[in-house]
Amino acid sequence: MCVTAVESRPAGVLGASQSPVHRPFGARVKAFVALTKPRIIELLLITTVPVMFLAQQGVPDLGLVLLTCLGGYLSAGGANALNMYIDRDIDALMDRTAQRPLVTGMVSPRECLAFGVTLAVVSTLLFGFTVNWLSAWLSLGALLFYVVVYTMILKRRTSQNIVWGGIAGCLPVLIGWSSVTNSMSWAPVVLFLVMFFWTPPHYWPLSMKVREDYARVGVPMLPVIASNKVVARQIVIYSWVMVAVSLLLTPLGYTGWFYTVVALAAGGFWLWEAHGLQNRAKAEVTGGKLKEMRLFHWSITYVSILFVAVAVDPFLR
Repeated sequence: MCVTAVESRPAGVLGASQSPVHRPFGARVKAFVALTKPRIIELLLITTVPVMFLAQQGVPDLGLVLLTCLGGYLSAGGANALNMYIDRDIDALMDRTAQRPLVTGMVSPRECLAFGVTLAVVSTLLFGFTVNWLSAWLSLGALLFYVVVYTMILKRRTSQNIVWGGIAGCLPVLIGWSSVTNSMSWAPVVLFLVMFFWTPPHYWPLSMKVREDYARVGVPMLPVIASNKVVARQIVIYSWVMVAVSLLLTPLGYTGWFYTVVALAAGGFWLWEAHGLQNRAKAEVTGGKLKEMRLFHWSITYVSILFVAVAVDPFLR
């Protein structure tokens, strides 16, 4: 949920003042899909499914995988829709979010609220009756944490918003494990911590790129209130902790040589990029030459590679 992607702006959207009768059906369907932020949910599922392979130590039941993915999509989609409902005031003022469905008027606030609540209820019941109730409560907890704790409480009040708010985006790891085992273990806790320490250095480079957007609406993302040097230093610290935590799975006995090699290689490249950003920030490089988005894009690749290794490793032990 705090896992992010750069969103493209759809062409030809209608203005907020457009009458509902003139909103085309096809465009309306696309708008409701957009409320769920499908590109972001892709990353959430990337951290869910591989953990199911690790929990099973092989191929999990494919029906269970499909139900977990569907429940996860509906839950995260509901959280994202409710996030847009709450943030519709600042979304209208930010360039990055100016084409979201509530801003353009393609979806009304009431429709968005009803849509988000419906998805939340349906996803919880789906998890509970077809997977297990532990996964259902974890899913509902992630949704409530993102909507209430992050969006309503932290986001507009503290520069640590993404640090603690990112917990919501870490919970799919626990859901993937619990859907298979109906229990918890140290393996999903370790991967939860990997995602926890991954979230800030993933999101802060994007925040550096769009800091003027956040400053305009008074959202105190760290790059808004701190210099590039300070932000880059924090990115490096979180990155080192993230890579160190990612290597704990093997000594704990959950993974073997393949995962270790991949974690070392991918983590090493991450640290190279993080220190490169810090060096450019120290040199007071600004604008396009800061290249902060290199780390943002690599962060998405990193988590994909790492969790694919989580899924593959059981077959090579």
